[in-house]
Amino acid sequence: MEVFFEDSRLGQAFESDRELRKKFGVERAKKLQTRRSALRAAETLEDLRHAPGRCHELVGNYAGQLSLDLDGPYRLYFRPAEETDPKPDGGLDWTKVTAVVVTDVVDPH
Repeated sequence: MEVFFEDSRLGQAFESDRELRKKFGVERAKKLQTRRSALRAAETLEDLRHAPGRCHELVGNYAGQLSLDLDGPYRLYFRPAEETDPKPDGGLDWTKVTAVVVTDVVDPH
């Protein structure tokens, strides 16, 4: 899957393991490296549905975005890079998402 970044600084950090460690600390950087690899290895978002990291759609103010668990309360937030037709029930069709935009690394609590 293609991975883009909403913020160029975040994108630069993701491209360098050293910058990830510097910006997020050693443990969170390890999780981010794992999630980065998983995102890039997936053909579609559906490939992540049952993978480690509890990939799930968000609701409320973050509707339209998805989340992957990192360490503790921290999450990697991202959204589909392009609009896709919703499933008949109105949800996101994970099989159609082939590119994502990473939006943030955040403690949502």
